Formats: sequence, C-alpha cells, structure tokens
Amino acid sequence: MDKKQYISALGLDVGRKRIGVAGCDRTGLIATGITTIERSSFERDVEQFQNIVHERQVEILVVGLPYSMDGSLGFQAHQVQKFATKLSKALKLPIEYVDERLTSFQAEQMLIAENLSPSRHKGLIDRKAAALILQQWLDSRRSAPVKMLSSMDSF
Repeated sequence: MDKKQYISALGLDVGRKRIGVAGCDRTGLIATGITTIERSSFERDVEQFQNIVHERQVEILVVGLPYSMDGSLGFQAHQVQKFATKLSKALKLPIEYVDERLTSFQAEQMLIAENLSPSRHKGLIDRKAAALILQQWLDSRRSAPVKMLSSMDSF
C-alpha cells in the first residue's frame, strides 16, 4: 500500500476587518474553521498567523480570491492578492488561490439553517467561508489525478 501524502494547509477568507481561518485534518479530507483574526496591523496579523502555522505545521496557504461575477478580478481581489503575497513572504509559505465567489453567501445560508443570526455571527461566517474555500481546494486536489487519467483514456 502506497504511503498517503499528508498536507497541512490553511484556508483564508481575507476581508477588510477580519480574516476567517480554516485548517484541514491530517488526511486532507475535511476542512474546518479554526479561528477568526480581527485585523489590526500587518505585524500583529502575521504574529497570529505564525502561531497557527507553527502549531499546525502548515505547508501552504489557500486564499479565497473574490472574483467578480463576470470572472474578472476587481479592486477587492487585488487587495486580497497584495495582502496574501505579503503574508506568504512573511511566513515563507507558498500560496494557492481559490475562486471564492458565493462562499460568504453559502456560509450565511449555513448559519440561517442552524437558526443563527448572520449579523450577530460575522466571525463565524468568516470561519465557515474559509472552510468552504479550503474544502474546495482539498476536493480539487483529490479529484485532479482522476481527471488526468480519464482525459488520457480518450486518446
């Protein structure tokens, strides 16, 4: 039996005021919300991330990129990219981006389904959105080899 490759990734939902943070289990199957970082200064944000990265032995940052509905990158997406690039350099970790359109909406719908008020649980929405971003990335990594095999079958 071949040895499974474990990955420790952090999913980030970067907003102006808060950053939702999610992690995955050691198998890389399930993403769960870990915390919400209230943004203050970049240095303080990095400190908080350093603790999480060290504690969880993180190898990669998976950042949600807020594409516009037409698929273009707007102002907010560029702000997220700027922040993520600085953070990745500060933490010495690679970044991968995931299309995060509708993740905050999905997270809000999940709260409503749990009879929780979205307006009172902004941090929870950010964590759930980060988990959705990371889950999407984990799922695409898992299905990638299968897609490659099936596309070669068509030759």
